[in-house]
Amino acid sequence: MLIDSHANLHAPAFAQDLPAVLERARARGVRVMATICCRLSEFPKALAVAESDPDLWCTVGVHPHHAGDDPAIPASMLATLAGHPKVIGIGETGLDYHYGYSSRADQLANLRAHAEAARRTGLPLILHSREADEDMMAFLDEQNAGADFAFVLHSYTSGAELARQACARGGYFSVNGIASFRNAGTVRGVIADIMPMERILLETDCPYLAPVPHRGKRNEPAFLPLVNDCLAAIKGLTPAETARQTTRNFFDLFQRAAPSERQERP
Repeated sequence: MLIDSHANLHAPAFAQDLPAVLERARARGVRVMATICCRLSEFPKALAVAESDPDLWCTVGVHPHHAGDDPAIPASMLATLAGHPKVIGIGETGLDYHYGYSSRADQLANLRAHAEAARRTGLPLILHSREADEDMMAFLDEQNAGADFAFVLHSYTSGAELARQACARGGYFSVNGIASFRNAGTVRGVIADIMPMERILLETDCPYLAPVPHRGKRNEPAFLPLVNDCLAAIKGLTPAETARQTTRNFFDLFQRAAPSERQERP
């Protein structure tokens, strides 16, 4: 069994054929999927997708690109929305200094509110970090991440030092199609040398970041076995071994996502 820990199944890209997308995923052994909320206006759609099937889950959060929409978002609001039993995490939140769609101050304020919601609910925090290693390391230290709340750095493309600090705090990482890109040697090096298998999840981040040989096409959960194969090659393991371990890791991190009657915990 494979688990797509970070998808965007409620995105417009899947509005016309989501049932077929899910059918293709299950035919490839992808049994459990989490659709990740990136702005509060889309939370009802994400929740509706999660409620449609026992093996689908969702999160609640505001991506750093949208932090400026409501930089003073109350942690209490996020915590209340996260009370729904199909919500398994807080985020996606974080820091993205590449595009600058929201100011750094707004991103940090938004991120801290999400951390407080994670602390209050006991749910893990889903973190996005791009070109913000120093501030993300400072945030992890400031918020006592790993002790006060669990967290995962998704779609990891940051540096080795942030990876080391996150590991020291018991953080998780999610690997996606980027690891298969020809120019992603540095990413593969961090996965190989720093990330322990006991802390790695699989994700597609679909409809984005399709793995080779589908790069440039709409990504979907059915492509997750390609990511798993890539991870296995990087780690010198078999695909069966990485599938087993990443599935176990998912349930260890997202503890509200109990396996349904159709699943067995690894």
